[in-house]
Amino acid sequence: MSKRPIFVTQPFLPPLEEFTPYLEKIWESKILTNGGPFHQQLEEALCEYLGVKHISLFTNGTIALITALQALRITGEVITTPYSFVATSHALLWNGIKPVFVDINPDTLNLDPNKIESAITPQTTAILPVHCYGHPCNVKSIQNIADLYNLKVIYDAAHAFGVEDTGGSILRHGDLSVLSFHATKVFTTFEGGAIVCPNAKTKQHIDHLKNFGFVDEMTVVMPGINGKMSEINAALGLLQLQHIDKTIAHRREVDRLYRKRLEGVKGIRCLHDTGESVANHAYFPILIGPDYPLTRDELYQKLKNRGVQPRRYFYPLISDFPMYRGIPSAHRDNLPVADNIAHKVLCLPIYPDLEMAVVEEIAQLIVLQTN
Repeated sequence: MSKRPIFVTQPFLPPLEEFTPYLEKIWESKILTNGGPFHQQLEEALCEYLGVKHISLFTNGTIALITALQALRITGEVITTPYSFVATSHALLWNGIKPVFVDINPDTLNLDPNKIESAITPQTTAILPVHCYGHPCNVKSIQNIADLYNLKVIYDAAHAFGVEDTGGSILRHGDLSVLSFHATKVFTTFEGGAIVCPNAKTKQHIDHLKNFGFVDEMTVVMPGINGKMSEINAALGLLQLQHIDKTIAHRREVDRLYRKRLEGVKGIRCLHDTGESVANHAYFPILIGPDYPLTRDELYQKLKNRGVQPRRYFYPLISDFPMYRGIPSAHRDNLPVADNIAHKVLCLPIYPDLEMAVVEEIAQLIVLQTN
């Protein structure tokens, strides 16, 4: 095993000499932020790559999610998943909205549409699902429920960069979709995020919200926030896009090798492969069952002792944290599937610079415990 720690994910960093010309142009222009040329270029390039019409770039995915809720004037209660990163629900609290947790599907680990209707109350205004690990939600069923009850749908698509279904980009679904470009994501700008907008009017409204509500230097039309992406982050994004197909292709090969080596290992379940045409292979989670000789936490520690740093995404559940425990829907009895999965899941390393020989070693460490 490598002497350096092997993390779950590491950002792809292109050669410094490729980034230098971008930095020189920023220094020459003296434009560091406020929708500069690289910012505009990246919005256009992302629309083209992702197959969407309008994108508004943000300083990070959390501010983007907070702003998306503001843009749609969401209030009251929002139905969401307990099985996600805490930013999903934190964005609700920052807007004074009450999260209502609904259990997940045991196969996709996404919000279970069959559990949504029973959680709807007169105070419910929206649904906030997550495309967990980049696997698409059941968007059709969720939209049918939203239409029936006149609810908005905002997708937390932090994991779903480049993911497609049979009709095209998964980001076209819902009223808004929110992306994260954090360093741990498939596509990164170090820190960054975006909102995918359905039309130019919505994008303009969101652009005002992320820039203090300014329309021009004399006119402020709403109490906005400072959520703008800098030129340096946008420049890195433009450079990342040049390598993104190769990045995803390598992730796909890592995914294939893990599946091949772990196939048939008693007590180890790999999540269903969504198919190469739609997946971005953002994560590689496995579920540790009772037939495996070690518990999930014992395997976690074994790997860490060998220099591998797996992550228990997502454990604990959001609903287990103190700021959410008092909400009735957060009780574990209401979330048996999510609670069960959270105690079984382990995400293995997967990133563009991960060598296949290391993948072999990690898989072998897991297999050896069964002998």
